[in-house]
Amino acid sequence: MTDTYQTLLLSTSDSGIAQITINRPNKLNALNKTVLDELSDAVDSVANDDQIKGLIITGAGEKAFVAGADIKELSELDKESGEKLSKRGQEIFSQIENLSKPVVAIVNGYAMGGGAELAMACHLRIATKNAVFGLPEVSLGVIPGYGGTQRLTKLIGKARAFEFILTGGQIKADQAQELGLVNKIAEGDGQDEAEKLLAAITKNGPIAVSKAITAINAAAGNKGYETEASLFGELCETEDFKEGTGAFLEKRKANFKGK
Repeated sequence: MTDTYQTLLLSTSDSGIAQITINRPNKLNALNKTVLDELSDAVDSVANDDQIKGLIITGAGEKAFVAGADIKELSELDKESGEKLSKRGQEIFSQIENLSKPVVAIVNGYAMGGGAELAMACHLRIATKNAVFGLPEVSLGVIPGYGGTQRLTKLIGKARAFEFILTGGQIKADQAQELGLVNKIAEGDGQDEAEKLLAAITKNGPIAVSKAITAINAAAGNKGYETEASLFGELCETEDFKEGTGAFLEKRKANFKGK
C-alpha cells in the first residue's frame, strides 16, 4: 500500500511495517500546518489498520529529517494562535508517542526545533552519521512548543535539558547517543537498522508490546504540556519573538531587547 499526501508519503511493506516520510526536501522537510494535519491523518491510518505492526518516520532527501517549523508561519503568531498551535503540535506528537504500535524515527540529517520534537515523540531513534539535533527556539525569542521541554527532560535529564534548550546549541549523532537521545547510529541510511529493530519487537506478543508502550509512557505525567503551550503563546506576542523570527527571515543577527 502506498498513499501520497501533499507533504508526506505513507507506504506499508508486505511485512506490515508502515513508513511515513515527510516529503518537503526543498524546504528541508520543515513542519507547517499542512504537514502537521497530514501527519495526524497518516498516524490515524496506521493506528486503525490491523495489518500494520509498526511504524517508521523519516524525512525525504539526504540533508534533513525535519529542519524545524516554518518560521514564516511562526512569525505571524500572537498569544492565542501561538498557544493553539502549540497545543495542536503537542496533540499530534502525543498521537505518535501513544500509538499502540512501536514507532522508530530514522533521523537522517538535521532534526532541529520541531524536527527534534518529532523524533523525541517516537519510541526509538536511529540516527545516520550526519544527523544533527538542536532546539534553537530561544534564538527566535520563543521556546520549544510541541512537547520538547517535557520529552527532552525525560530522555536526558533536567540538567542536560537546561543546557541544550537554554543555549539553543546543536549536537551530532555520537553525542546524542551518549546523552541517551539516540538508540543507535546507523552505518548507512538507517533503513535496515530500523526494520531489524521493528522485526525484533513485532515478533513478540502484540498486546504485550502495546501495554508495555502504555506502561512506559505512564512513568511520567504530562502536566507540563499545558504550561509549555501557555508560555509558548505568551512569547509569541513579545518584541523579542518578532525580532527573532524577523531576523531569521531577513538573514541577519537578532538584536534582542528583553521585551
